[in-house]
Amino acid sequence: MSTQVISGVIPPSVAEATVMTVWPSVGSTTLGQLLGRLYRIQGGFGPISIGRLALLATIPAGMMLYLSLRLPWAIRRYRLTNRRVTVERGINPQVEQYVDLDRFDAIDLVVQPGQEWYDCGDLVFRRGPIETLRLSGVSRPEPFRRTCLEVRQSYVSVAASRSA
Repeated sequence: MSTQVISGVIPPSVAEATVMTVWPSVGSTTLGQLLGRLYRIQGGFGPISIGRLALLATIPAGMMLYLSLRLPWAIRRYRLTNRRVTVERGINPQVEQYVDLDRFDAIDLVVQPGQEWYDCGDLVFRRGPIETLRLSGVSRPEPFRRTCLEVRQSYVSVAASRSA
């Protein structure tokens, strides 16, 4: 067992440790985005709007869509570690895609039409003009974006000080 100077902090050179995990929203799917565009229609009279009526009418479809994202073979999660950002699938997570923390320098938040209803968006990791990874439909994306940038800054700073 290794001794840690700061409890709970593991250097990337020792082991990979999870910093934060987020799950994609229903807004990550085409159907979810379509429903989100429909739900935000404000036309109507008084408290009754087309969007609210559509929401009531599509509750079964929305529930089926949500549950389909939680099927054992369809479960997806986005994980930030002290080394990289990963896209994982399955109950026993298997990494499908990843980007190392030193392989991006900016993260753009792109909100597709319909995603704003779910308070989600796509996080696009870039190194200069090149897209290195895209996380679709991240629920409440801004806190995850900020955390990724902070962890990246720490990683890059430590790596720079070691090589100096």
